[in-house]
Amino acid sequence: MRLLLIEDDTPTAKCIEALLRKEGVVVDATSFGQYGLEIGKIYDYDGIILDLMLPDIDGTEVIKKLRASNITTPVIVLSGLSESKDKVTCLDIGADDYITKPFDGKELVARIQAVIRRSKGHSESTIRIGRMSINLQTRRVEVDGKVLHLTGKEYAILELLCLRRGATLTKDMFLNHLYGGIDEPELKIIDVFVCKIRKKLMDAMDGECYIETIWGRGYTLKDVPEEPAKNTEKLGEVKEYPRMQRNAV
Repeated sequence: MRLLLIEDDTPTAKCIEALLRKEGVVVDATSFGQYGLEIGKIYDYDGIILDLMLPDIDGTEVIKKLRASNITTPVIVLSGLSESKDKVTCLDIGADDYITKPFDGKELVARIQAVIRRSKGHSESTIRIGRMSINLQTRRVEVDGKVLHLTGKEYAILELLCLRRGATLTKDMFLNHLYGGIDEPELKIIDVFVCKIRKKLMDAMDGECYIETIWGRGYTLKDVPEEPAKNTEKLGEVKEYPRMQRNAV
């Protein structure tokens, strides 16, 4: 997951960056609204965290210009302004959530995750695809109820594929989300990661794998419906339930 943070208060920005990076999120940060607006149009961010009182332009202008440019990236406003009119104004012009300062770190991370999850069409924190499930909050992947052990980079790739299921993702997109333009390795490293993920999935699913290669373009995750839970009761077996006890009169 890759987020853009537009915040001019250095201690607050560093605190948010630390919170998000602890959750495995790549964070690009700037203290200027105009620069944030420009890179918000260029890069494919999962979300934008935006302060309103910036040194160059007002945060509301950033939201208006993003939406006027048909940029649908979720925007979470983080501001010291707590008046209802400020919240209503931001939500009306296209913000997806409004959080006031001071904030609780766990709540901030949870609300950011919820906004991004809903923007991808997922109402719950757990995404289920065929025999596999991925919990975006705990970063836990399971196959048939058993934990699938992945490295941090492997999880980040699988998470991105799940969030954008059915879409073809290029190697550049994976690199941007994994490294955020800082010390990026060669593109072939993505092939290595995907190969390792595939092997782990195939070992866990008896040779089955949901990741497909789109030659010359990138990778995609097949839109496989969730498999129903297996019924372990034997056919014809009558299941007995304890009788309810009547209260004595």
